[in-house]
Amino acid sequence: MMWGNLTIVSEFVLVSFSTLSSELQAVLFLLFLTIYLITLMGNILIILVTTADSALQSPMYFFLRNLSFLEIGFNLVIVPKMLGTLIIQDTTISFLGCATQMYFFFFFGAAECCLLATMAYDRYVAICDPLRYPIIMGRRSCAQLAAASWFSGFPVATVQTTWIFSFPFCGPNRVNHFFCDSPPVIALVCADTSLFELEALTATVLFILFPFLLILGSYVRILSTIFRMPSAEGKRKAFSTCSSHLLVVSLFYSTAILTYFRPRSNTSPENKKLLSLSYTVVTPMLNPIIYSLRNNEVKAALRRVVRRTLGPQKL
Repeated sequence: MMWGNLTIVSEFVLVSFSTLSSELQAVLFLLFLTIYLITLMGNILIILVTTADSALQSPMYFFLRNLSFLEIGFNLVIVPKMLGTLIIQDTTISFLGCATQMYFFFFFGAAECCLLATMAYDRYVAICDPLRYPIIMGRRSCAQLAAASWFSGFPVATVQTTWIFSFPFCGPNRVNHFFCDSPPVIALVCADTSLFELEALTATVLFILFPFLLILGSYVRILSTIFRMPSAEGKRKAFSTCSSHLLVVSLFYSTAILTYFRPRSNTSPENKKLLSLSYTVVTPMLNPIIYSLRNNEVKAALRRVVRRTLGPQKL
């Protein structure tokens, strides 16, 4: 529709990987489909094992279960549409569909940042104050911390998405990304967005940088406590309980910070797509692998679940 010189945009076109050849897009489809299925199966397995096994009822595994739910949601928001753009060239997305995708991307992203900080706090209390750990991290406290992490996604998602889609879009509708992220969408706005960009930077600091600093501070204290432990076995056991989480945090935050804290002029759209693939597609797949391969308790629980499933058969 045209109102004077104003074009009302009713849909967007995701550029995605359309510049690549059809053969390469087919290869990427198979690769991302495989990663997607591994992500879903791996995180569902983590949820089932940590729910069913009585040995995995500690706060650490309660938060891990919540992380797996978040990773599944994060993947469902991004990957199915991306697969559609690759295999059937379904690159259009409605105005409402784009807003919905962006809303849940912000929601799951902010919630994951806060949950990772909560998991770091759990490891900090377990290693630095073990005698008070059962009291501080009781069932009620864990439920409140998890609920607060999930709830943190609502304000940032609501404010960011509502503000972006209240701007006028005056014609160009090609989003140079494989999903509706805020920077490529806001680039299509035909109005002054400086106030929004200031708010977006503030939200990024609060929901990415601040939790990261809390995690960093927790691990400084954790490592300091571990190095003061008298026995090598105690050091090894303490470090093994937090090494998986530290690796997950490093993978998630390194790419997220590179994506949202680098000046626009220093990062090409193609490089941003690669960085976004890291934390939206690859990291959710690696999380259950990291926690299952590097955690002896999870591996033992998996073996027990398999034994119960197979009955008396020998593994």
